[in-house]
Amino acid sequence: MAAKKKNVERRAVESTARPGSPGEAAQAFERVRAAAEALEPDDLLTINVDIPRAVSTVLGALPGIEALMPAVRGLPGLPVTELDALRDYAFAAWFTHLAATPASASSTKEQLLAEATPLREDMLVAADALAHKGLVDKETVAEIRRGSGNLDKANDLVALATLFTHAWSRVEQKTTLTWEEVERAAALGPKLMIALSDRPAPTGDKEDARARAFTLFARTYDQLRRAVTFLRWSERDADMIAPSIYAGKKRGKAPKAPVDDATPAPEGPTD
Repeated sequence: MAAKKKNVERRAVESTARPGSPGEAAQAFERVRAAAEALEPDDLLTINVDIPRAVSTVLGALPGIEALMPAVRGLPGLPVTELDALRDYAFAAWFTHLAATPASASSTKEQLLAEATPLREDMLVAADALAHKGLVDKETVAEIRRGSGNLDKANDLVALATLFTHAWSRVEQKTTLTWEEVERAAALGPKLMIALSDRPAPTGDKEDARARAFTLFARTYDQLRRAVTFLRWSERDADMIAPSIYAGKKRGKAPKAPVDDATPAPEGPTD
């Protein structure tokens, strides 16, 4: 029974999702543009996370979070409308990140694909081996492997980088994959997505648009994590259901294990 519970918790932490196509993300941005533009400059958060991995983390966690939403909506003082818009906020953060990221000046689409194809396969082989030993979730790895086509390849690299980032402290000594490869996948995925797509870009200052979309995304998810923490206080699994987008970041040589922060969260996102 204990082993089964541990597996459920591990899946909640390490479930990831592909960030999505630029077209889908652009539509989400248009739906939340007014809310983003209404933010005051002093309200904008500093971007101190890798946005693609943060988006992948949150989209992967959404199914578990949505199961709690009836209870979340019953809590006083929460911006329920914003909570319901979290998926759009995540896609908008992804879209504005792509729009603000310069296209690769040194690599062509063909060169990026030539690097991405074997890297994706190497990471999947490593993930399959870890999943066979129960160290990462089999269903998550299988879902990533089902991707087909070049756009999926770009998204798969982000999802795999997110998976390994969260699991790294546990699997570092059990895989031939290197942290440098994880970091390269996280960087290469968006670059390849940009090279493959015609990017409709937000008008005006792209960095400002990215900061505004990120603020909506991070602030709303932080509020949702506060609600999940309250509801799951006794079970102490809030950080498994709604993992921090700040956890698992590389510090020095490799990321440290996420701290058990199933405690009331501060008013704003903290590292």
